[in-house]
Parts: sequence; C-alpha cells; structure tokens
Amino acid sequence: MSALCPVCNFTLPLTLIQSHVNSHFEDDEIENDHHLALQLAYSSSSSSSSSDHPSSSSASSSSNLDNCNNVASLVHSQTKSQFYSIGHGGLICLLRNCLESELKSKSKPLECSTSLLSGFVDHFQSSKEDKGWGCGWKNIQMQCSHLISHREEAKRVLFGGSNFVPDVPSLQRWLELAWDKGFDVSGALHFNTRIYGSKRWIGTTECAALLRSFGLRARVVDFAPEKSKSMYLSVPGSAVAPKVKSYGPMDRYVVKKGGSGTGKTVGSHGSSSSRISKGAVLMNWVWNYFSDNRLNVSSGVHMTNKGPLYFQHEGHSRTIVGIQRRLQGTTSTSTPQYNLLILDPADFTKAIEKALIEKRGWERHLKRGAHTLTCPEYQMLYVDTGIAEGAELDKLKTIDSHFVEF
Repeated sequence: MSALCPVCNFTLPLTLIQSHVNSHFEDDEIENDHHLALQLAYSSSSSSSSSDHPSSSSASSSSNLDNCNNVASLVHSQTKSQFYSIGHGGLICLLRNCLESELKSKSKPLECSTSLLSGFVDHFQSSKEDKGWGCGWKNIQMQCSHLISHREEAKRVLFGGSNFVPDVPSLQRWLELAWDKGFDVSGALHFNTRIYGSKRWIGTTECAALLRSFGLRARVVDFAPEKSKSMYLSVPGSAVAPKVKSYGPMDRYVVKKGGSGTGKTVGSHGSSSSRISKGAVLMNWVWNYFSDNRLNVSSGVHMTNKGPLYFQHEGHSRTIVGIQRRLQGTTSTSTPQYNLLILDPADFTKAIEKALIEKRGWERHLKRGAHTLTCPEYQMLYVDTGIAEGAELDKLKTIDSHFVEF
C-alpha cells in the first residue's frame, strides 16, 4: 500500500509516509537528507516496473516495496567506519607539502618534476578483523571518502545521504542490496547473492556494482596482454567483466587524438604499446587520466579535479591518489620517469602521517615506480561525474570493462 504526500505529491509506502510528511516541517538538514534518499531509492525502484506487463505489476510492486523498506532499514542501522582521522587537509595536503619540498631542494637541478594529485582522500587501514581479505573494502571506503568530500551529487545519494563512510559490514549489506536491484547479476551468483559477514575477497567489479547502485558512473579499465588466456584477476567478480575495446569517452585516455581508431594504446609521446613496457603503458594511462589528456603540463605540484583510482592486481588492491613525472632537462625528447602516488590499506595511517610531517621516509609508503608493476594484469576503477538515471542506470547494471593492451 502507498500514499500521496499532501505537501510534495510524492508517492511513498504507508510505512514511510508519516515521517516523510513530518520531514517537510523539520529544520534538521541530516534528517531531510535521509528522507530525500528514501524518496530517491523508492523512485528508482518504482521506475523499473513496466506498465506493458500488467500481469506482473503486483509482484513487481511488492518487490519494489521490499527493496525500499530494506534501504530504509539499512540507512537507519548502518554504522560509521572508525579510522584514524587527520586534520588540516588530510594526507593529501601533507603529501603535497612533501612534493613541493622536493622541488625546492634542487638536489637535481636539471630535473623537471610535475605531480598531479586528486583531492581529499581519507586513508582506511586494514585492521586485525579484516587483515588478509579486507583490502577491497578499504579501497571502496577511500573512494567514497573522496566522493562525499568533493561531489555534492554523490554525497546526496551515497548511503542514504548519511554524509559518512560506513564500516565494512554495512558496505557488505549495501552490496547485497545492489545485487538485489539487479546490478552485476553474474557476480552476485558467484557469491550466491550473499556477502554479509563473509571474509571472501572482493574486487573492482564489486566496487563498481556498489557505486553504480547509487547511480554513480563507475568505470572499470583492464590492462592485460591481447592474447592473454587469463580472463580475470584473482578476485571473483572480475571473472564476469567482459573485456571490450573502447571507442568512446575512454578514448581521451586510451587512444591518441587524431589517430586511426585502431585501438592501439599510446604513450605520452605517441609510441605504440608494442615499443614500450607494460609498466609504461599503465603509467601513461594514469598520467593521461589525471592530466585530462593534456600534452603540456607545467612543472610543479597540481591539484586536479580527478578522483582517486581503485587499483587492483593479483592478491591485493590499493588506491592511486596521484602521479609524479620526472624529466631530465627540458627537451621534449627526454624519457619520462613516473611514480604512482598510492595509499595502501596495508600501511598504518599514523606511520604515513609521521613520515609526511617529518618529510623523511615517506617515499617508501607512497611512491611506486614502473619497475614495481610486475603483475601480468591490472584493473582500475574511476568514477565519472554526474548521476545516471532511467535507461542509463539500467545499462550500468551490466559490468563490463574498457580494455588497454600491454
């Protein structure tokens, strides 16, 4: 049973209508955000029913009502994740200070250095409760900390507008709700549609399904040899993500502008993937992502409008918060040397903070050069701006990936 709100004419289940109407006359911003989230969740569920199939409308309405009630219940019961909080801009601000100090040290006067950083990201370290299996969830938390901090549209829809990052058990329940809504059906079947309370590993596609269920445009990118017989990484969800060559929005990161459209991956100076190492291919992609494919970026440390990258490889995942490029001299023929700037759930937040504040030993925590990229395959996840609705949201239920050849 449902009823019409006399204030805004919005249709809601009878179990929610009283609190919804009251919310119109409350000044509590958090409470209003909560009710708005419930409205959005119910609206999204209702839109999936079809008037062309009246025989199934009753079952569909019942399913939508159950889904809405489950969302409302989880919004109330979810728990905020506990983590070591850092003030004054967080770790990214401290990292920026260290990178700028490198430039001022002039230890290598002929070197041109440029660093590109995402905005604010909280570091979520592995705990004794999730050691060995929880890195995927920790990287989801890092991704969400940025989204809630930097994107108003994401803050509005994520976790019922709670304005906080939930703990791992709550995230597990949100993923189950995503599966119930039809996101990543194949991946859900692999886990028998249940993950709550489990210590099973998750990967990039589970992160995509979770974020997409809120309407966020989470994109997956695969880095692998063209003739690789392996169709997935050592995380179950990745096994069901079809690898497809991208000719569309991803072209600005993958295919050289003005190229023939053959899908060949290019480096920052136009070299094809057959001439450069897989580490260089991945580094070039990350650089193009953070620089938005600009060829000329001035030296220095730059904050970008790009979010962090969920970075998956066999057995572990981390979060890329930026990239550093070094050139010897100032000529365009110089070979760039890259360092990924990463946050690893396996590191202790307090240790990272101490190293960054003292500007000593921080590199071993946060820098990773191309020589460290030795795994046969990698996956990335990033989140485009905006919120998907209608047909686009329905299309996002199928998790595929853009393919970049090593």
